[in-house]
Amino acid sequence: MSAHLVRRAADAEFAATGQPGLSRWAAVGERDGAVHTGFGVCELAADGAVGAHVHAYEESFFVLSGAVALDTPEGSWLLRPGDYGLLPVGVPHAWRGTGEGPARWADMLAPVPRARYGHDTEAVPELPAREPRPVDVRDPRTRAFGHFEPAHMDPGKQRQDLLAVSASMRTALLVYSGITVKMMVDGDLGAVASTMFMVQYEPDGAAGAHDHPFEETYLILEGSVDAEFDGTRHRLGPGDLAWAGAGCVHSFANAGTGPVRWLETQAPQPPSRHSYRFARDWDYLRQRLEEKR
Repeated sequence: MSAHLVRRAADAEFAATGQPGLSRWAAVGERDGAVHTGFGVCELAADGAVGAHVHAYEESFFVLSGAVALDTPEGSWLLRPGDYGLLPVGVPHAWRGTGEGPARWADMLAPVPRARYGHDTEAVPELPAREPRPVDVRDPRTRAFGHFEPAHMDPGKQRQDLLAVSASMRTALLVYSGITVKMMVDGDLGAVASTMFMVQYEPDGAAGAHDHPFEETYLILEGSVDAEFDGTRHRLGPGDLAWAGAGCVHSFANAGTGPVRWLETQAPQPPSRHSYRFARDWDYLRQRLEEKR
């Protein structure tokens, strides 16, 4: 059985959650065979609210549109498009609308919430609803939040005078084969069960067939990409989502004339070695061995 799935933006189903004004598109979860990934898109009305609660899993998020307030024991935060963050296991938090209109954010829950345990979520006493303040990534006290702009994918715009934070590995880019990767949520930010990062392929960008010992999710934000999962090809565009389970052989190639960019997650976190297994390398070895027989 092929361990992958594709969800189309046009088929997204936002279901009520029982919290006032909150609906969620549960795109990847336990029912899909995921073990480490609960991925979805949340929408909160301008006057919506999610009471204080804790999870038995790690939650990371990326704001897609609108504005939303997040209350934590450390304070209240005003989150806008491009803001992202991490809510570790057991940390109380609450969400509330800002009155500016609906807000949407992608969330990554790792390991996957389990229905038989009430989706691993428990209500806790309410937190103070302070005046929310914007995320200030330059403030060294900002430990669990960050901000992303598309310009951050441009290798020519990584000088310290153009960045909101001091030059460090938090601002580093990985650039190869027409592909640019910018890490957002990882161990450096405090995550232990998953990662979240941004990927961009230039018009000639492509990644050959490979697989991983972990699960990956891809939410397309801009452009179009030809993706293949265990021999099945799909063209994905903005709002489409795909998930590849551990061992699913997959590849990507930019299908347009401009860049394609997507939000990607991995769970569990990749091992220090052998996190990528490229088919072409093992095909090469097989060929060399056959030549010597």
